[in-house]
Amino acid sequence: MTEAKIIDGNLFSAQLRDKVAQRVRDMGLRHRITPGLAVVLVGEDPASQVYVRNKRKRAVEVGMRSFEHTLETDVTEHELLTLIAGLNDDPEVHGILVQLPLPKHIDAQKVIEAIRPDKDVDGFHPWNVGMLASGGVGMVPCTPLGSLMLLKDHLGSLTGLKAIVVGRSNIVGKPMAHLLLREDCTVTIAHSRTRDLPDEVRRADIVVAAVGRPEMVRGDWIKPGATVIDVGINRIALPDGKSKLVGDVRFDEAKQVAGAITPVPGGVGPMTIACLLRNTVVAAARQHRLHGEDEGI
Repeated sequence: MTEAKIIDGNLFSAQLRDKVAQRVRDMGLRHRITPGLAVVLVGEDPASQVYVRNKRKRAVEVGMRSFEHTLETDVTEHELLTLIAGLNDDPEVHGILVQLPLPKHIDAQKVIEAIRPDKDVDGFHPWNVGMLASGGVGMVPCTPLGSLMLLKDHLGSLTGLKAIVVGRSNIVGKPMAHLLLREDCTVTIAHSRTRDLPDEVRRADIVVAAVGRPEMVRGDWIKPGATVIDVGINRIALPDGKSKLVGDVRFDEAKQVAGAITPVPGGVGPMTIACLLRNTVVAAARQHRLHGEDEGI
């Protein structure tokens, strides 16, 4: 049997960033507006520092304004909320992202709810969650949005396909299911406690793995020819003392069965930042009531 097509998230995300850069240039020339993204980092978590650095780099590359706020780990919740209030009122800031996780003494949900919904480029505010669930217009979380873009680029129409989302997080699993419903898929949400999980997965034409367990989804779970989107990013130790990144899917097994599959790294990961930039442009267009200019990217 022919091995699965590898879905190249690096290539697609580069194309998306090019579209974003063109839209940023157009907004500057036509309306003298430069989309601005503010990223708030609390503490010194190494992984978070890398993510923030990459977001700043990509934002500058597409011509956006990048505003970075780095706070000490012991910053008070009140101080963080005061900063967010200032960013909400700043007309040069169109998107606000607070890097998670936050220190334990800060209520992350309270912080998320403090961000103006139209500047919530992560799509985590309850208003945006409600808009997605009810079919309204809001900001869509970046990782599910990027996953959907990869699916539609490979498959075209998703109408009538059976999809399973393995994982029920508010960040990926639940919004992914709502996006697939919007595309007229028949959607199952499963998780680590689902009975007969392998059998549930075998029924699906589309498998989105976002459960957060290294290589949990095995190759013999996959329906022949199915499209597999692996959202997981897990670092595992190797016998030689080194480590490597793997997804939630056993890639070497699944690629022998699937019709197409995203690798880890190089699949969904690059799409997350590209969609963050896309969301910032969309937010800027909506805040300035540039009707129609929030579409097509």
